[in-house]
Amino acid sequence: MIPTPCVEALTVEDKPVTDEKQSQKSVLQRAWCYVKDFIILTAQPNLTRFWLNREPTMLVMAVLVGIGAGYAAVLFREAIGFVQWLWSGTRSEGLVEAVQNMPGWIVFFAPVTGGVLVGLYLHFIMPGRRCHGAADVIEAKALLNSKIPLKTGLGSALVTVLSLGFGGSAGREGPVVHLGATITGFLQDKLSLPPASRRILLACGVASAVSASFNVPIAGILFAHEVILQHFAMRAFVPIAISSVIGAVIIRYHFGDIPIFSVPEYQMVTMLEYPAFAVLGLVCALVAILFQFMIISSDTMARQVRMPLWLRPIIGGILVGLIALKVPEILGVGYDSTNGALNQKFVLSTLLLLLGVKILATSITLASRFGGGVFSPSLYLGAMAGGAFGIVAGSLYPTLASGHGLYAIAGMGAVAAAILGAPISTTMIAFELTQDYHTAINIILAVSIATILHQAVHGKSLFHWQLANRGIFLNEGAHQSVMLQMRVKDFLTPLKEGEEVDPFDPDDETLYYLTPSDSIETALRIFDLSGFSRLAVFDPKQDDKILGWADQVTALHELNQALIRASSEEHA
Repeated sequence: MIPTPCVEALTVEDKPVTDEKQSQKSVLQRAWCYVKDFIILTAQPNLTRFWLNREPTMLVMAVLVGIGAGYAAVLFREAIGFVQWLWSGTRSEGLVEAVQNMPGWIVFFAPVTGGVLVGLYLHFIMPGRRCHGAADVIEAKALLNSKIPLKTGLGSALVTVLSLGFGGSAGREGPVVHLGATITGFLQDKLSLPPASRRILLACGVASAVSASFNVPIAGILFAHEVILQHFAMRAFVPIAISSVIGAVIIRYHFGDIPIFSVPEYQMVTMLEYPAFAVLGLVCALVAILFQFMIISSDTMARQVRMPLWLRPIIGGILVGLIALKVPEILGVGYDSTNGALNQKFVLSTLLLLLGVKILATSITLASRFGGGVFSPSLYLGAMAGGAFGIVAGSLYPTLASGHGLYAIAGMGAVAAAILGAPISTTMIAFELTQDYHTAINIILAVSIATILHQAVHGKSLFHWQLANRGIFLNEGAHQSVMLQMRVKDFLTPLKEGEEVDPFDPDDETLYYLTPSDSIETALRIFDLSGFSRLAVFDPKQDDKILGWADQVTALHELNQALIRASSEEHA
């Protein structure tokens, strides 16, 4: 309905204008009319919705989460450096140079010591008896109301600090993502926020942690959207961006605005090189496929060997220590070796050796229950594969090929993108880590080909493979989260007061029934199997007590509403 001033203004406009004053009055009336319409019909409802959705609270929380997760990432990095200093005498990531002149027994016993400490902590203290990482954050976002127990988060961080500090061959990105998400859960615990807001804040913690860990604010934003939320809704972008920027400011304040990798400025020799980067994408796909296969295979074999949990990291530490005696470049996160490949410091034989040994060492480390992630190893492997490919290409076509450091940069992004299933954020990470934007097209081409070929073989990223091992198939779409998260108790019709039911025997194999904790996926399957549209819901703590009824129509209605809410969240 048009407010009264608008009607008056339109009426005046239809009358003949008698003088200039009347004309100016008409214009002012119409202008006021439009302003009032905008305030009443557009701005006021939107501002009301903005307030009722607790958006101001979200922005304040984004700042707090950014600070908390950012400083957690900085302390995490410093803690790894401190543990490393205890045996190597250096806190820097240039570990190889420090250990080259050390006695072999120290290099060997460092990961063994880490294995002893990790094994004892996992066996006697750690909740769940395993270290958590990025896959657990995705699971918490989808199924656990974005809540990660503080003891689990801090315990996983401690295990990773011991693992990487004593030379375990893994990355720090997965644990730092999990730590950032843990801090988020702790900060928002006292607020009664809706599930969608909790998921956004969880992604804020991840963005700040990634940004503070690697000094990559743009990639932190994209990683949180692409890997954790798995959508790019506008409502989520602003708080995530705020947290990511705060994380970057924190790390730059403490360590300076210095990229992790120092890379010379490379230039393509000719446009005819683009097909070579397409072939590099194929090579990186093969490396990523092999790396994920080795991680899966080693984990599967380790599970089949019966031994006490505390002994697994010790054996893993012995194996990693033996490898490090010959190839110390596999120790820790490996940024110094990755930087060497980017700066063309290795010959072909060294690149190929480091490529193969790093795959083996990282697979052993993770299968042995050490803490750590796969992002840093993926960058490492990509740099080695790209550098080796560049040397071969240069020997075949010396007048057409650029320096092999340029291929190492593209390979670094391609392998990581395929393993993580995050081509957008990983491409940006490659840009920000190297601060070299001249290689944009090359990286995008290699990343795209490596990702699609890896998906064609494995079907899912390493994170989603880890979730699939737990029976959680979130890579199939948002509806899977809804199907796994909704429970029978969400659409249960309780018994009416005084309602009597027939005696119930849950041990009777001819009966079809549900429990409150059954997922809606289970409920719909039993509805179809039984042919009934109504099933009894019994209390598993009191086998013969019926709590109420589950109706198929009600279940389908609730599922439909949940799917609508999920779709709205992804497009808000």
